[in-house]
Amino acid sequence: MWDPSPSTNLQGYKVYRSQVSGGPYNSISGMLTTSTSQFADATVFSGQRYFYVVTSVDVNGLESAASSEVSATVPTP
Repeated sequence: MWDPSPSTNLQGYKVYRSQVSGGPYNSISGMLTTSTSQFADATVFSGQRYFYVVTSVDVNGLESAASSEVSATVPTP
C-alpha cells in the first residue's frame, strides 16, 4: 500500500521487486491506474524474502524516482 502521488498529470504507478535489498529491481506490474494504492504479488515463493519499490508515471511517460524500499517475507505453509 502506498500514498497517492500529488502530481496533477499522473498516469499511473509501476511496482518493482528484487530478492536483494537495494536492487536491482524488475518490473512486476503493468501500468496501474491512478486510483490504485496497493498491489498483491502473486508470483512469490513461500519462505522467500522480497524487496519492493513503487514509481509514479506521468502522462508523458516519465517515471519518478523509486519510493523507499519495503520488504516482505512469504510465510511457509
